[in-house]
Amino acid sequence: MALAGDFEVVRDPLWNNIRIDGRALGVVDSAPFQRLRYVRQLGHAYLVYPGATHSRFEHALGAYHLARRALTLLRERSELDTIDDETLALIPLAALLHDIGHYPFSHALEEAGLPSHEVLAVHHFVHPELAAALDRYGVGDIGARLAALITGTSDSPLQGLVAGSLDLDKLEYLTRDARMCGVPYGTVDVDRLLHSLTVTPDGVGVHEKGVSALESLLFAKYQMYRNVYWHHAVRSATAMFKRLIRMAMEAGHLHTHALADSTDESLMEAVRDFAASPLPDRLRRRQLYKRAVDLSAGTLPPDAGDWISTHPGLLTAVEDRLAAELGLEAGAVLLDYPAKPEMVAVDLPLRLRDGQVTRLDAPDGRGLLGIRGIADELHTSARRLRLFVVEPVDVDEVAVRRLASRSAAEVAGILEAGGALL
Repeated sequence: MALAGDFEVVRDPLWNNIRIDGRALGVVDSAPFQRLRYVRQLGHAYLVYPGATHSRFEHALGAYHLARRALTLLRERSELDTIDDETLALIPLAALLHDIGHYPFSHALEEAGLPSHEVLAVHHFVHPELAAALDRYGVGDIGARLAALITGTSDSPLQGLVAGSLDLDKLEYLTRDARMCGVPYGTVDVDRLLHSLTVTPDGVGVHEKGVSALESLLFAKYQMYRNVYWHHAVRSATAMFKRLIRMAMEAGHLHTHALADSTDESLMEAVRDFAASPLPDRLRRRQLYKRAVDLSAGTLPPDAGDWISTHPGLLTAVEDRLAAELGLEAGAVLLDYPAKPEMVAVDLPLRLRDGQVTRLDAPDGRGLLGIRGIADELHTSARRLRLFVVEPVDVDEVAVRRLASRSAAEVAGILEAGGALL
């Protein structure tokens, strides 16, 4: 059992030394947290970037490390004097546990319609080993308070450090993902941003002196989505995986309750013998579906294709109808249109040099960044509507654009009436 005065130092390729205090060691040693060693941070991105095999485990340790650094800097500036010790103790712990409920293979299962990983955190808090470790903090109702911080619903003045536009999770994953993928896109001035954090009456914000570093963070996020997270081959593998999991669940081969405790390998083992689909073998051998259509979001109406990412059941039916129209078997056509509207959103308090507090996206211009317009443009620029196929086939791009521009109700009506989608 780790005592309050104990600590360990973990060597990390990104942050060098991460000091873990005694109570946190108990959390790290618990079975639910150790599971994160076997859940890759970037899902199928390793099929494109071979170095992208890092896990949620080291990312969580990094977020914990940044939380401790942030609190130290804020404390040195006397910005935490009015905040009680329990709240201060919960912030690094919430950063450590923010991904405890994460499914295998990044966000693919959430895209497939399963509950968010933040909501699943409570499921793991009742595990005997983790519950015992949390009890050592001596904080009343600790599970509920941590869950509120992780889901962004806490009234804590430090909520923004755990879940918000400039939370420590984002600083950590952008820096680590770029390093492990071997790309220059995610370069972030983490040190400058940490020194620019400030606590305002409206929560955690940034000082005017850190705005340039914040701008670099926004463009780093955009570049990482465009070049890594939404890379066409990564999205092909993700679409294949989502289709595989949906099929396995509908066939009763997989059950929702088991997915929350799975790892990447245990889940792939569970579907390896799913004879109804060749997808497990294709994913393992990197035989990915190829692009038949690849359209910029800028060529589509603003609300086009929302049903592709929000109605997984309808998406499956559309994919199978498209396959039939193209003379292919069911499951041979996959449609993908990822969405992340908060990708570069910044809804933050901004402390000006004269001490006044405004909002970073203030419409009066005092926030210094015309971020509202920039955010929409960057999100649109990063998004691509793609139709993946198992074998080369000619597809009418205009027809696909027209299909994506229809509403969910219109598409469902065409399917019900037996009409053609293309």
